[in-house]
Amino acid sequence: MQSYFNRKIEKELNECLDQFPCTAILGPRQCGKTSLAKATATGRGDSVYLDLERPADIQKLTEPELFFDEHKTKLICLDEIQRVPELFPVLRSWVDRNPNTRFLILGSASRDLIRQSSESLAGRIAYLELTPFLNAETFRQGIPEKQLWLRGGFPDSLLAESEAASVRWRTQFTQTFLERDIPLLGFSVPPQTLGRIWSMCAHYHGQTLNASALSSSLGVSHTSVRKYVELLSQTFMLRILPPFEANLKKRLVKSPKIYLRDSGILHSLLGLDNFSELLGHPLFGASWEGLAIEQILGCFPSWIAGFYRTSDGTELDLVLEKAGRRIGFECKASAAPSLTAGFWNSCRALGLDQAFVVAPVESGYRIRNNIRVLPLSEITAELGNVSR
Repeated sequence: MQSYFNRKIEKELNECLDQFPCTAILGPRQCGKTSLAKATATGRGDSVYLDLERPADIQKLTEPELFFDEHKTKLICLDEIQRVPELFPVLRSWVDRNPNTRFLILGSASRDLIRQSSESLAGRIAYLELTPFLNAETFRQGIPEKQLWLRGGFPDSLLAESEAASVRWRTQFTQTFLERDIPLLGFSVPPQTLGRIWSMCAHYHGQTLNASALSSSLGVSHTSVRKYVELLSQTFMLRILPPFEANLKKRLVKSPKIYLRDSGILHSLLGLDNFSELLGHPLFGASWEGLAIEQILGCFPSWIAGFYRTSDGTELDLVLEKAGRRIGFECKASAAPSLTAGFWNSCRALGLDQAFVVAPVESGYRIRNNIRVLPLSEITAELGNVSR
């Protein structure tokens, strides 16, 4: 994948490798972690790569300290680190005694799920999250926005030769994720059960999470629903967006909203194979909202994020806060977006410094001094300066 696009994260990755003994790239399966790691390792000179899903490579770590000592002057890449959690205490001991050795570890689960790394390598590790392709990358390559929206950002889906090939890849991806990847993470969840939860989450995309309603529909406890939803979140398939905690004298919605993080996987689970089917679907607007939110959050990795909704229905899709600054976002799947009274009321109630309306328009324009309409293609340029 690295041969297709120059990923923005590569510069940050090299900076982390210079600073920390261990750097972790986390992200979903098939988003390009291995390609990025191999390209970075090649650029840095001597390196060694182990895929910890291959028994032959795991065998090489029977005596890990001997292996590390043999390659201590190289960059040591360990892919799918969650497969061998007992390595983390060894890594901690090794980097404490050999701070010049550099490790690049890759995982398909969040750092909260791979708890051993945070417990064993605190202060010794930097975390980077790699997402599927974002519009900032695909736009520069001339890939139509509708293609990214429909197929999602996973490389093999986005760059497939046809819509049918893209659909086949996503169908296979979801099946493999349920039947192979989840068990490899150590979870004994029936694939059919988790698949039904995942599919129901697709139909609730952009809505507040109602675990009781899901449990009634699926015949499982609401506790199990929350556990499965959290598992999908920790494996980068689902985004749980909390309500924004504003110190306002209003009754705010307390349940989080859920989004499938990749629009292509969303459409696959909804059975939408082409853009015409998406246009006529009730979740057309919610699909755009989820796509836009992923693009935005890519520009604001360290900001507190949430949505704003009061009990009377006043709502703003996304609010970001950092160091006393607040920025709001409304997502409209229309080339001529119209704003409701709820948008203006939210801006006033929250005291926003700036607000943006993200819509499929050809170019951005200002509607008030601190409020702009933006297309996806201008998000990185416009918001990159705001986020600093």
